[in-house]
Amino acid sequence: MNTKKSFKTNVTTEYTEKIERDSFTEKIIGCAIEVHRNLGPGLLESTYKQCLARELSTHNIKFFLEHPIPVNYKGIHLECGYRIDILCVSSEQNRKVILELKSIEEIINIHRAQLLTYMKLANIDTGLLMNFNVKQLKDGIERFKF
Repeated sequence: MNTKKSFKTNVTTEYTEKIERDSFTEKIIGCAIEVHRNLGPGLLESTYKQCLARELSTHNIKFFLEHPIPVNYKGIHLECGYRIDILCVSSEQNRKVILELKSIEEIINIHRAQLLTYMKLANIDTGLLMNFNVKQLKDGIERFKF
C-alpha cells in the first residue's frame, strides 16, 4: 500500500510520507534512535544534538554541526544567520542529508517549511525532521526529498 500524505508549503515542494529509503538515511536514523533509546523524551534540543553528534562519530558518519547556509541574493552570498542543525555527508555515496532536530510537543507545518527552505538554500535534496519529544522516535521522524 503506497498511500501518500502531502501538503503544499510556500516553498512549492511536496512532502510525501512514503519515500524511497536508502542505507545512508537509515544509518542516520539508527543513530538517532540509539540516542533516544538512551535519553528518552523531554530534554533540550541541544542535548540531543550533541549526543547525536557523538553517535554519528562512533558510526564514522561525517557531519557538520550548526553548518551556515548563505542566502544567494542577486548573485551575492549573504550570511543571514541560517544554520543547519546537522549536515551529514557520505563521500562514498556522494550524498548530503540535512537533519533538523526538535524537542517540542508537536511538529507543525512551519517546522516542515523551515527544513524545506534549508534544503532549497543549500541545494540538498534530502532532509530529516526529527522530534525527540515523543515516546518512540519513529513517530517523530519525517523524511523530505526534492
